[in-house]
Amino acid sequence: MLIAFSVAPSGPGEIPLEGDGGSVAPAVAAALRVVEASGLPYRLESMFTTLEGEWDECLAVIKEATDAVAAYGSRVSLVMKADIRPGRTGQLTAKVERVQRLLEEG
Repeated sequence: MLIAFSVAPSGPGEIPLEGDGGSVAPAVAAALRVVEASGLPYRLESMFTTLEGEWDECLAVIKEATDAVAAYGSRVSLVMKADIRPGRTGQLTAKVERVQRLLEEG
């Protein structure tokens, strides 16, 4: 499966978000450390991080990433979108490559 998720804190937390106009970048970095440690293929983009793996492993990573962000706020917002295609792997890059190939063909 591919699963895109966005997790962000709000409200005061144990670790204050200071400077940079209210940026949640430090909290996102904490979540991304969890994603990187998982060893799953992923892609970070400006609004979502997309993971590739099996249901249980992806959801476990997202839960741990959400827990990491919780230190930065009294509330956490989590948004997820999944593409579930059993038996497929390598789709994190293959889907993009297919579209790029079509664009090049005109």
